[in-house]
Amino acid sequence: MGSLAIPGEMAQTSFEEFQRQTSLMASCTLLWKELSDHFSSLEQDLLKKSEALKEKIQTLDHKTKETLDVLEKREVTIDGNVELALVKVEERKEAALIALEKGSEEENGDCEEGLLLKLRSFCTKMDSGGFWRFVTLRKKELDLLRAQIPLALADCVDPAKFVLEAILEVFPVDKRIEKSDRSNDLGWACVMILESLIPLVVDPVLGKSRLLVTPRVKERAKEIAKAWKESLDQRGGIENVKTPDVHTFLQHLVTFGIGLKEDADLYRKLVVGSAWRKQMPKLAVSLGLGDKMADMIEELISKGQLVDAVHFTYEVGLVDKFPPVPLLKAYLKDSKKAATSILEDHNKSGRVHLAGRKEQSALRAVIKCIEEYKLEAEFPSESLRKRLEQLEKVKVEKKKPASVPANKRTRASNGGPMPPAKAGRLTNAYVSSFPTAPTFVRSPSHAQYPSGVQPYAYDRPAAPTMYGSRSPPTNPYAYSPETAPPALAGSYPGTPVAYPTYGGYGNGLAPVYQQAYYR
Repeated sequence: MGSLAIPGEMAQTSFEEFQRQTSLMASCTLLWKELSDHFSSLEQDLLKKSEALKEKIQTLDHKTKETLDVLEKREVTIDGNVELALVKVEERKEAALIALEKGSEEENGDCEEGLLLKLRSFCTKMDSGGFWRFVTLRKKELDLLRAQIPLALADCVDPAKFVLEAILEVFPVDKRIEKSDRSNDLGWACVMILESLIPLVVDPVLGKSRLLVTPRVKERAKEIAKAWKESLDQRGGIENVKTPDVHTFLQHLVTFGIGLKEDADLYRKLVVGSAWRKQMPKLAVSLGLGDKMADMIEELISKGQLVDAVHFTYEVGLVDKFPPVPLLKAYLKDSKKAATSILEDHNKSGRVHLAGRKEQSALRAVIKCIEEYKLEAEFPSESLRKRLEQLEKVKVEKKKPASVPANKRTRASNGGPMPPAKAGRLTNAYVSSFPTAPTFVRSPSHAQYPSGVQPYAYDRPAAPTMYGSRSPPTNPYAYSPETAPPALAGSYPGTPVAYPTYGGYGNGLAPVYQQAYYR
């Protein structure tokens, strides 16, 4: 007879089996939850991807519709543009006949009407050479030319071709045989003519997205731009190329719409190197450098070109990231340091004159920025204006010849007083802005740079250029140089104005400043 199981052992075995089954059920429940969560996650991902795909399809449909609308509009406007071109051809034909009939009557270019008639005469005859010579000889009438040239170019059968042929004498390389210091720099004429062409080549319906330039002329413009880039080595590289050359090249690209994405780094370096030109921020944006402007502004600040940086910030709307007031105050502080360092340099002749002019130029540049960008509430300019008036008043007083009675004009050796200083006795009454220390203060561009920072191109020895080797213009306008102000003799006026440090923009150097070129 077999042994019977003890009831206690049976209960233990049953309990252990129960625990095993319970653990198995818990594991199955946990696994099921994980699988359920996994499939729920997959379902959500599929839903998100489906929604994203739908949005992309909708966006694609929208862009396709926009593209088709633009293509349809372009197709529709072709007929209208052809009719408009035919009408213009007839108008220009009649204008050319009238110009030929008038003949010598149009030779009078002294008045505004006579100037326009003469310009139109060249344009209707497509005489680009005569047009170029006529314009370059009238630099003193710059404002009048800038207003009349677009009107005259409208009479050309092909304005783009006419402008391209007009500037070929000096761009991309100077082909003139006879040159003179007086007429060497013709960059102002190239830029003005290229700017005047823009309103004539913009499509009246589609705007800048389509330029009314024939494929042949556009291809020729590309060849010219390529030739200019290839000639950079002959000009001494990007660092030494002259600003008029750079300005003409960049304006050429914008006018004919031939900028290349692969050349963005080249454009960036050229813009930063000539940042003191007021048109540079706009040209940079037109060339597709908008996304690089923040880096360009930081580079200008690191070089001490604080006023230039202010103009760039307003052009691209980065005022919140680069507040202008701290930049301008730091600029004034640096300019005061520069003026003081010149006064302390007893080996520099005319140092009082140079220091005074530097501070005046810095004050004018800052006051101009305050007015232009309406910063009076944040940075009152009253104290700056008073300081500027004080400097200008002392300058005028020092120019007046001293009056001494005749009976007192005796030599010191005879016991009498010395004769008064004569006008022009100052040995360095006018100091050239290039290549020696410049006379106008502009956005600080130091002659002594920290390691790794390149100075301005025109602080270096002059390199060959198509416009010659003249100094950069000192007029705040882009195209016309300014006559050098008269000498200032005597002691430096007043106690230097102390400006506190703002925003950490000052770099602590004792800079030698370049000129101010701001409107």
